[in-house]
Amino acid sequence: MGLMSTHEHVWDRFMTGWHVAFGLFVGLAAIWVGSTTHLTATERVTCFVLLGLLAVAYATLVLPASQDVREGHRGTVYLLVAVAVTGVASAVDVAMTMLLFVVFSHVWMFTATRVRGAFFAALLTVSATAGLMTNAGWSVAVAREVVPQLGIALGFSLLLGFWVARIIDQSKERADLITQLEAARADLALAEHARGTLAERERVAREIHDTLAQGFTSIVMLAQGAAARLPQDTDGAADRLGTIEEVARDNLAEARALVAALSPVDLDGRTFADAVRRLGERFARETGLAVRVEAPEAVAHLTRDGEVVLLRAVQEALTNVRRHSGARSVVLRLVPEGGDVRLEVTDDGQGFTPGSAEGYGLTGMRGRVGEVGGEVAVASAPGGGTRLVVRVPLVPAGGTA
Repeated sequence: MGLMSTHEHVWDRFMTGWHVAFGLFVGLAAIWVGSTTHLTATERVTCFVLLGLLAVAYATLVLPASQDVREGHRGTVYLLVAVAVTGVASAVDVAMTMLLFVVFSHVWMFTATRVRGAFFAALLTVSATAGLMTNAGWSVAVAREVVPQLGIALGFSLLLGFWVARIIDQSKERADLITQLEAARADLALAEHARGTLAERERVAREIHDTLAQGFTSIVMLAQGAAARLPQDTDGAADRLGTIEEVARDNLAEARALVAALSPVDLDGRTFADAVRRLGERFARETGLAVRVEAPEAVAHLTRDGEVVLLRAVQEALTNVRRHSGARSVVLRLVPEGGDVRLEVTDDGQGFTPGSAEGYGLTGMRGRVGEVGGEVAVASAPGGGTRLVVRVPLVPAGGTA
């Protein structure tokens, strides 16, 4: 729609220029007719009438038609009038062949095909030739003077018309190509938007899985433990209830941070190593497992995206230990290693066969780590515990230090 509007606007400006030029030409021709001395009174009146007829035909057939003049019947009717006026005017006075300059142009402006243009150009030439020979006399000598001149004019008109038509065809081809490119660009933009929407949904799903879902799992398990202890061990149950409250508050903070698109709350106001230690301590309180955390402050050189990725990996790894491993102890180790930071989570649980138990959490972890140019490896065997290794570069893929 925008492209068509642009073409219409260009055509309207182009036609406006031709309307002005036509008015100037008719006005100058009328001035000449009124001022020349070699026309008789009858010839002068006849020329005025012919110019008036041409102007009226233009005003009634061309001006209202705008772009339709090329395709509809108005252009054809106008050209028939213009051809007849040119022939009669040339018969009145040789100087009136000046009309050829404007009518030859109108032939190619107001015809939609080369064939119609060539037909009207030839018809105009015949009309002008007949007019001139009527004025000068029908003889071989006059024909030898008139026919070659108008033949040259016709040839030049045909060459010019075909050249202009070729330019118009090329312009239409370019316009069609632009339309196709714009359509392809629009389709690509829609596809890119859909891909971005899908990626954002996956990101939010991972965030919910790695934060809220894990927190709620902890609350459920702690509540079950408290309920089991309540009749016999009220102090232990009260301690579990306090832990439930703490986890619930952390989950609420996570939810607020997720809604506000903020960084994970475990990093707010803390170093990354502190956040990992805090996760390990809370996990030990919740599960009663022996948890050892080795997190030197050197890993503070990680980017914020890298910190988020590793923190989520710690959360997911501890959740898997809680749910599936049956372990008695866990070791969390962060090791700066060249241009990477290596996270190791090792447990002494029952283990599993790698590739047979990879659920949404581990799949999401691989996707998250891959986004920052890192990698995930899992080593495990039935009865032999599990070792998760996550490597994240200090500088993300494509980034700068």
